[in-house]
Amino acid sequence: MKWLDDIAEESTRAVARRSSRRSLLGRLAATLVGASALPLLPIERGAAAEPEKTDPNAPKETGDPTTCEYWRYCGIDGFLCTCCGGSLTSCPPGTLTAAVTWIGTCHNPADGKDYILSYNDCCGKSGCGRCLCNRNEGDTPLYQPFLSNDYNWCVGSKGDIAYHCTVSRVVGLAK
Repeated sequence: MKWLDDIAEESTRAVARRSSRRSLLGRLAATLVGASALPLLPIERGAAAEPEKTDPNAPKETGDPTTCEYWRYCGIDGFLCTCCGGSLTSCPPGTLTAAVTWIGTCHNPADGKDYILSYNDCCGKSGCGRCLCNRNEGDTPLYQPFLSNDYNWCVGSKGDIAYHCTVSRVVGLAK
């Protein structure tokens, strides 16, 4: 095994003759700085994302979600976010979803089932002013505020309490 020790000693001495401690520290520092900048490089993250899975229990959607007659809006009172830059379930840019909500049960004519819906106000901008709907099916007096649509739900939110529009999210199937 002396021959292995001789080879290791000779190669170590050859590296020591060609380099200094300063150059080793310089290379090590350059490697660390380069490695720390690696996460800053642009990466196409969307390509690796899994395709969105559709829920087999999701309701069938038919009709125009920008009109008050749309089935999800049976208990709504306010501006539709579908007309204000948002969608059925997401607030427009620059607004936040209110921390509290009211609920309702609406009948979907496409599949003949009743669904529990959560109506969420989007807060942070002044009122949208488009597609005002005031359907009070199942609305109750303010002694049951979680079922009432005549309440400013933005007051429970952080920051600006200005009301902008309302979204309608399906919570589940009504039994």
